[in-house]
Amino acid sequence: MERRHWVMAVVVLTGGALAASYLWAPRAPQAVVPAATPLGWRAQVELLAGDGVEGDVVGPGAQSRFSDPWGVAMDAGGTLYVADAGDNNRILYRWLDGDFHLLAGSGEGFADGRGAAAAFNTPSGIALDRHGNLYVADTGNHAIRRITPQGEVTTIAGSGRAGFADGSGRLAQFNGPMGVAVGADDRIYVADTWNDRIRVIDPDGQVTTLAGGAQPGWVDGAGSQARFDTPTDLALAADGTLWVADLQNNALRTITPSGMVSTRLGGGDGERVLWGPMALALTHDGVAYVGERLSGRVMQVSPHGHVVAVAGDDARRFARPAGLALAADGSLLLADADGHRLHHLQPRQPGEPPLATPVGPSPDNPLPRNQGRWPLAPQTGWHEVTGTLGEVRGDFRGESRHHLHSGFDVRGDVGQTVLAIAGGKVSSPASTWTLGGQAEGLSLDKLDYIHIKVGRDAANRALDPARMQLLYDDAGKLERVRVRRGTRFQPGDALGSINSQAHVHLAVGPSGYERNAVRLGFAGYADHVAPKIDDIALLDGNGQRLRETRDGRLVVPRDAGGLQLVVEAWDQVDGNLPRRRLGLYALGYQILDAAGRALPGYERPHMNIEFNRMPPQADAVKVAYAEDSGITVHGSAVTRFRYVLTNTVRDGRLASGALQAQELPPGEHVIRITAKDYSGNEAGERRELRIVAR
Repeated sequence: MERRHWVMAVVVLTGGALAASYLWAPRAPQAVVPAATPLGWRAQVELLAGDGVEGDVVGPGAQSRFSDPWGVAMDAGGTLYVADAGDNNRILYRWLDGDFHLLAGSGEGFADGRGAAAAFNTPSGIALDRHGNLYVADTGNHAIRRITPQGEVTTIAGSGRAGFADGSGRLAQFNGPMGVAVGADDRIYVADTWNDRIRVIDPDGQVTTLAGGAQPGWVDGAGSQARFDTPTDLALAADGTLWVADLQNNALRTITPSGMVSTRLGGGDGERVLWGPMALALTHDGVAYVGERLSGRVMQVSPHGHVVAVAGDDARRFARPAGLALAADGSLLLADADGHRLHHLQPRQPGEPPLATPVGPSPDNPLPRNQGRWPLAPQTGWHEVTGTLGEVRGDFRGESRHHLHSGFDVRGDVGQTVLAIAGGKVSSPASTWTLGGQAEGLSLDKLDYIHIKVGRDAANRALDPARMQLLYDDAGKLERVRVRRGTRFQPGDALGSINSQAHVHLAVGPSGYERNAVRLGFAGYADHVAPKIDDIALLDGNGQRLRETRDGRLVVPRDAGGLQLVVEAWDQVDGNLPRRRLGLYALGYQILDAAGRALPGYERPHMNIEFNRMPPQADAVKVAYAEDSGITVHGSAVTRFRYVLTNTVRDGRLASGALQAQELPPGEHVIRITAKDYSGNEAGERRELRIVAR
C-alpha cells in the first residue's frame, strides 16, 4: 500500500505574497539504488496537457493551450517546467495540484524581473540546478537566463545580440542558443546552436568555449578542432561526460570534461541511423532517449548503440518532439512543439493495447491568416494553380507513384520573388533544406515555401542577410542558408526566388499533418468547373480488369472475390490552362439496384477518399492510386489520376479494402460515383457503371 501524508505547499503569488495550502501527497521515498533502465520498451502515450490547438490558456492540463512548447524539466518533487515559445514566450510549471501556473514571462521581449514582469524571446531548452534554479536557453535573445524558485529572472550571460565572444556575463555573445545543462558543480553548459559550438558558463559568470569551431561540420577531436552542425540539446552523464544532440549531422556526440569530442552514434555518409536528433534525455545508467525531428519518433539508444523506437511511427508520429525529460520512475515527459501538446510516455505492459491518445496538431488548429494573399506579386491578384493536396507524384527514376503531393502549387516565373503570405515566426532549428536542389525550401511557422532559392534572388545575391544568413565554405562556395529559430517575418517580406521548377509549393502544417491549403482562401481564386470522369473499372485480385459485358452491363461473377473499384477522374479551376489537370478533393461510391434504390449499407456514398489532410504513411500513394497513375509516359505532360475507391485515405487514416462480389445480390445494379472538388462541384457525367452480378 502506498504511504501518503499531508504536505504544506507554499505558493508565491503576484506581488510576492505567500499563500499556503495542504495537499495529500505521496511520502518521499527513501533513497534506493536506481533500477536498471529497461531496454526495448514501447510506450503507452498519455496526454498530459494541450488539445492540439495553439493558444494562450494556463490552468488545468486538459484546458491549457500552448504556442510552441519546447524545453521540459522535472524536479525531484515532481514539479514539471515547460518553456512555451512562439507567441507566448513564457515559462510555466505544473505543480502537485495538476494545474499549470506562470513562473515567468509575458510577451516577447528581453527584460529581467519577477514573474510576468520578465520577458523572453523564443525560450527553448531548460535545465534545473541542485538549488532549484531553472536555466533557460533564450534563443531569440541570444542569452542564458536564470529563474529562481520565486520567479525572479536574471540574465547570466549573453549581450542580447547574435555573435560569438567568450567573456564575463553580458560581455559574452551567443548565436541562438537552444540547449542547456547544469552540472553538480553549478557549471552551465550551452548548445550555442548557430555558432556550432558548445560553451561553458562558470559559477562566476565567465563564458568559455569547450568544443567546436567557426564553421559547421562533422569532425571529432579536441576542443576547437572538433566540428558540430546545429547542436540543439545537451545532457550530462554521471561521470561528467556531456552528450550532444547534433541535429544536422544526424548524430549523438559526447564531450569529455577536457573537451575531447567523439561521435557516439550516427554522422558520416553511411546508412542513416538517426533522423534529425533534436531533443535528448539521459538515464543514470547511460541510456539515451532522442526526439527525432524528421521522423517524429522518440528513440531509445542503449549504451551499446542499439536503437529502437519507444514511441511514434508513420501513422501516429509526433509533430515535432522538441523536449524530453525523465521522471523519477524512468518514464518520459515529452513536449510536442508543433502538436501544441505535452505527453507522458511510460512502458506499455505486454498485451496491453495502446491508448487512442490524440497526437499532433488538432484539425481545428487555426490556419495562418493570409487574408487572401498569394506568395507572388500581385499578392491580392489571381495566379494559376498547378497542383493540389493529395495528387499522385513520381520520382526521377521511373516510379510514377512515388509519393502524394503535400501542398498547393502556384505557377510563377523562374527568378520571381517569393513573398510571405502571413506573418509568423520560424520555429524549427533546421528551417531550410536542400540548398540548390529542386525541393529547396523554408519553413515559417505553419507554412513551408518550397521550390525557392531561400534568401537569394535569381542571381544568388542575398535578399535579407540579417534574417537569412548565407554561409560560405573556405573556397567561397555557398554552402547553406541559415534562418534562426525565433526569426520573424511579416506579410509581403521577400523569402527568396522561384527556382527552376517554375512554381511555389505551399504546404500547411507539419510533416505528416499537412492540411489542404485551398482552405486558406486566395484572392481571385474560383472553381466553377465540375470534375470529369474518364473511366470506371473493376479489377480482380490479380489487378486485371473485368471486361465481359452482357446487354451493355459489366458482368461481375459473384465468385470473383474481392474487387477494386478504380475511377479515373480529374479537375480544373477557373482561369487555368486547358491542359492543366488537377486532382480531386473527395471521391466515393454507392451501389443501387435496377430500380435506383440503394442497397443496404449504401444509403449514403462511401466517401473513402478525401484529401482534407495528408496521410502520414509512406505507402499512402499506392493505396490511394492504382497502377498507371501519375505521368506514366516519358515526356507526357498529362497526369492520370486513377483512384482506388474501395481503399480508404482520409482524415489521416489509411486502409485497404475491397468490394466483395459474393455480397452483391444476383441481378442488375448500378455503381454510382461521387467525385468532388474542394469548391463542392460534382462530376455529373459518366458517373455510373452498370453491372450484372451472377
